[in-house]
Amino acid sequence: MLLNISSSPISHRNPHFLSNFNNPISYFPRRCKTHLSKSHLFPNLSALPNQSLKNRVLFGNKKYPDGGERNDFRTRAISGIDLGSFESVLEAIAVLTTIIVVHESGHFLAASLQGIHVSKFAIGFGPILAKFDYNNVEYSLRAFPLGGFVGFPDNDPDSEIPIDDENLLKNRPTLDRSIVVSAGIIANVIFAYAIIFVQVLSVGLPVQEAFPGVLVPEVKTFSAASRDGLLSGDVILAVDGTELSRTGPDAVSKIVDIVKRNPKSDVVFRIERGNQDFDIRVTPDKNFDGTGKIGVQLSPNVRITKVRPRNVPEAFRFVGKEFMGLSSNVLDGLKQTFFNFSQTASKVAGPVAIIAVGAEVARSNIDGLYQFAALLNINLAVINLLPLPALDGGTLALILLEAVRGGRKLPVEVEQGIMSSGIMLVIFLGLFLIVKDTLSLDFIKEML
Repeated sequence: MLLNISSSPISHRNPHFLSNFNNPISYFPRRCKTHLSKSHLFPNLSALPNQSLKNRVLFGNKKYPDGGERNDFRTRAISGIDLGSFESVLEAIAVLTTIIVVHESGHFLAASLQGIHVSKFAIGFGPILAKFDYNNVEYSLRAFPLGGFVGFPDNDPDSEIPIDDENLLKNRPTLDRSIVVSAGIIANVIFAYAIIFVQVLSVGLPVQEAFPGVLVPEVKTFSAASRDGLLSGDVILAVDGTELSRTGPDAVSKIVDIVKRNPKSDVVFRIERGNQDFDIRVTPDKNFDGTGKIGVQLSPNVRITKVRPRNVPEAFRFVGKEFMGLSSNVLDGLKQTFFNFSQTASKVAGPVAIIAVGAEVARSNIDGLYQFAALLNINLAVINLLPLPALDGGTLALILLEAVRGGRKLPVEVEQGIMSSGIMLVIFLGLFLIVKDTLSLDFIKEML
């Protein structure tokens, strides 16, 4: 899953903070067998409001004396990825694995229910760690949990099925094959809707009211902010004379950018503390990468309440609105990635980053984990529709071309060349992102 962590505006109602995971899903056919395989290697966290691996702004809910809750956007001046607690990492891995299983199950069920022969169902790639056979299908767990695949015995020389068997995938009509290829996408869309439905019924949807300024939930001991007089609970109304609006993460990013640009130089904050407004000069410390840091957590100054549906029709309205909002964020993030790639390329991350972001979300609150899972599913579905080699959309495009040609398929060598080019790109990009994200882990950076 390709992860593009770029900015997108917060919803007026609900911060869709993990909104666009571009998941280039690979096709990975092996030399002698047909596979619908998915490298769930790369999501695109593009609607994560102003959240990046180099400057994360994460939030959870914090309770305040006024009885309300506010989103806790946590910024870190030091670049890097924090995996956090082992439990939260396991939760993130479980979410990712479940989404992979759902996607591959879509392909598997679509084939099985049509009587099409299936030979393999695998989670992960590479060497087999565990496997069992049931009803002539090999189910396996593999060493590299970067995706999964469904295998078909179409060109397997060891298969006892005649090559002209009508229930081989390659011998089925274009409609049957299209259903099998698109079923993974459909499964992810249905799963995303179901996740949101459970969220609406169990915890409700968060509704936020924005206030001017940026909240300071926490000030680190011995930090520049602590030394120069900032306190937990302060609200920053302006920085260096620039007033901060109610735009949430945009205001947070503005502070972060100014602080990072001014190591060892005074930054003037207009502070609201209780009923008083006054200025405080803070001198950011110099980080190891030359940027400034002051040692605070920052949060959009918003109050969060939960709204639950009063009846079934209202529940479906809530779910529909939330689903469309998240889908819109996914599409917006994808558009940013393609049309502003030079600016968003550095924000693309791989599976390590997905797990890291998921772990932080899991530590924040259950609402975030619901949205994390829903957005991964939606992103996976949207990306797979793209008519690119190694994606489901690319396979569907070849099937459509076959239909346009009156049922005449492209030469096998041409199809394999198209798919192989996409597969190699995904593999090399995936390996690059894994190395990049691993080197960005906080504990790895401390060792280097």
